[in-house]
Amino acid sequence: MSVTLPSSVDAWREVRARRSFQGSLPVSAFARLGEVIASPEGDVTYELDFGRDEFNIAYVAVRAKAPLTVICQRSLEPFVLPVEIDTRLGLIVEESEEAALPPGYEALLVEQDGKLDLVATIEDELLLALPLVPVNPDYELPDDIVGADEEEEPSPETSENPFAALRGLIK
Repeated sequence: MSVTLPSSVDAWREVRARRSFQGSLPVSAFARLGEVIASPEGDVTYELDFGRDEFNIAYVAVRAKAPLTVICQRSLEPFVLPVEIDTRLGLIVEESEEAALPPGYEALLVEQDGKLDLVATIEDELLLALPLVPVNPDYELPDDIVGADEEEEPSPETSENPFAALRGLIK
């Protein structure tokens, strides 16, 4: 098990060795992620496990946790969204191999030489885990936007028949 995360590895060698990496990186180490979140504060804790399953499929299991600060699209205020990833990526060389992956696997296209950027792999999974429209679950809309409570009595003006005035015109 390795605590330091190399910039790139030979994926096939790591699968043969059943290598594992774990540790933490600052959120600021992920450039593309930094472009879509409100603040690069916090740390991403990760675990990467390489291996082969009972079907002889080469995989990397990616587990990561990060408190990411995003902008709520209701209040336009930043809030901390806890993101947790637990996925298994089947390592493939050609896109046609994706159909052979068992259920529960996502495909990860690896170059012929086996080079794999581990930071980019973690970053890709974090980006995929972010909601398209982040909404703070603790935020409640103000009453002037929501409107009056439904329990209130309807006003007598709204209970009148809207066609009552037309009835008078027909006579």
